Amino acid sequence: MHNKLDLSVAIITFNEEDKLPKTLESIVDIAKEIIIIDSYSTDNTIHIAKEYGAKIYQEKWQGFIKQKNLLIDKCSSQWILFLDADEELTDKLKDSIKHAVLSNKFSGYCIKRRTFYLGKLLKYSWQPDIRLRLVRADSNPLWVGEVVHEELTFNGKSGLLDGFLIHYSYENIQDHFIKTIKYAKLSAESYVIRGKKPSVIKLLFNPIIAFFKLYILKGSILDGMQGFIAAMSAYIYAFLKYIFLWEQYYKDKLK
Repeated sequence: MHNKLDLSVAIITFNEEDKLPKTLESIVDIAKEIIIIDSYSTDNTIHIAKEYGAKIYQEKWQGFIKQKNLLIDKCSSQWILFLDADEELTDKLKDSIKHAVLSNKFSGYCIKRRTFYLGKLLKYSWQPDIRLRLVRADSNPLWVGEVVHEELTFNGKSGLLDGFLIHYSYENIQDHFIKTIKYAKLSAESYVIRGKKPSVIKLLFNPIIAFFKLYILKGSILDGMQGFIAAMSAYIYAFLKYIFLWEQYYKDKLK
């Protein structure tokens, strides 16, 4: 216990039995406490979390932003590290977190993230992927955003940690594209809230731009077949986002 940092690791979960062990194994030796808010999982998520000594609270699902903000008051340490249940710390990142917490140079730290996809740790696809995740509890951390794409805010200056998170985002291609559809729909709902209207021009060209940007400009072509699939998912995501926006817009007009 004496080697552990004054650090709370905060995670939201729902049916994460396959991925959660890697996440917890990567932080259990450095964190003073692990705080989990679970949305009534029906698999072994709770049992796994208890094995790692996590403090578990159960709340009905209220959306990513509200759910993550519920974590904050439950953390008792000086520092809070927010993780997703499908992320794993590399050893270099763990060392960097130790140095950051002990030095107290900044009030918050951003972390680089790389995706492990279809058996390969990608170097270029979905990059750069840098997220604010480590903050002092007294820096007024708060998750903000709309329906999707939540982000963490805080008061103070931030630094960038060495090392990276490994993101086990998709189990397989089917899981990937089911989630692509889900997030495209959520993004369209966000557009509706902001009063955006459907555009044929954007429907035609934005998917092409999304593919070109990821595959060529960001170098996904160098990640092989995995990179090509990632770029195609960007195309499909952009296409579906505007189709869902069009659908909702005309539903509202018929009311």
